[in-house]
Parts: sequence; structure tokens; C-alpha cells
Amino acid sequence: MSKMKKFKEFDIPFVGLKEAKHQFDYKIENAFFEAFNYDEFNNADIKVDIVLDKKSNMLELDFKAKGTVNVNCDLSNEPFDLPVKGKLHLVVKHGEEYNDEDEELLIIPHGEHQINVAQYIYEMIVLAVPAKRVHPGIEDGTLSSDIIEKLEELKPKEEKSNNNNETDPRWDTLKKLLTDK
Repeated sequence: MSKMKKFKEFDIPFVGLKEAKHQFDYKIENAFFEAFNYDEFNNADIKVDIVLDKKSNMLELDFKAKGTVNVNCDLSNEPFDLPVKGKLHLVVKHGEEYNDEDEELLIIPHGEHQINVAQYIYEMIVLAVPAKRVHPGIEDGTLSSDIIEKLEELKPKEEKSNNNNETDPRWDTLKKLLTDK
């Protein structure tokens, strides 16, 4: 099955639309990301609103995404719901040939009567997810797990300082080298 077939519900036919603003709503779930062979989410529940403003010579699309993706915490590997929000502005114009090199401008060939927004939705959401995914329970101390306890144990201990200001004799020679200039 081709990618475009898979994402047929993300085709926005704009030819029959009046010059005005039109709203399109999508509910994005994990199957959407799986279709892109993206498997970093355990689950996804995201609402995407697209406002298409049809003008005489171009289309302007404003994408807004809000929802959660379920991911594993980078530290504890515990799954949790991570809130995500994304925004994207896209201008669509007709030109000689298809060109999507500029992320904010899409050029489609004359005669095209629809655009597929799946790729834009995908990128907007994936980019909205922070690189470091930390379970909120780690930050506020409510998550206890074997892994967290192990991490605590492995944390480097504060170096014990000598009470009588003695220094390690091996460092003294090095310090002397630094001061003898």
C-alpha cells in the first residue's frame, strides 16, 4: 500500500472551496505514526486543527496540535503521557513543479486540486516532543522504581574532605608545576 493511499483522509481538496477560511480537524493516534514507521510512541492521542485560508492566488494553512504521546522515560524507562503542543504555518502556491524544500512554502503543479497534509502533521508533532523525556514523577520525587533507586546508589558520592586541610601528596607536585612559572 503506497504512503499516499494510507493517508488518503489527509487529502484536502481545495478546488471546490470558496475563498474563505475552512476548518479541518483530525484525531491522530499511534497508527498514524506506525504508518510512517516511527515507533517511539507507545500511544498517541492528539487533536490537530487546520485552518485553511483560501485566497485567489494561494492557500494559507495554520496547523495546531494538542494532546499527549505516551513515551518511555529516558531515565526510568517507565511509560508516561507526555503533553505535546505544536504549531505550523504553511503557504501553498501553484508553480511549474512540485517543491517542498522550504518547510513553510509548498509549491504544487498547476492543475493539482488537493494537498496531503499528513507529512506536515507528522513532522510538527515529532518536533514538538522534547529530546529528553523525563517522567514527571522523577522531577517531583513521586515515582519510585528499582531503576531510580539504582541510579541514586550509583551517583558519585561527595568527596570526603580532610579535616586538617591535608592534600593528597600526588597532587602537590602537579600544583607546584602550575605555580612554578
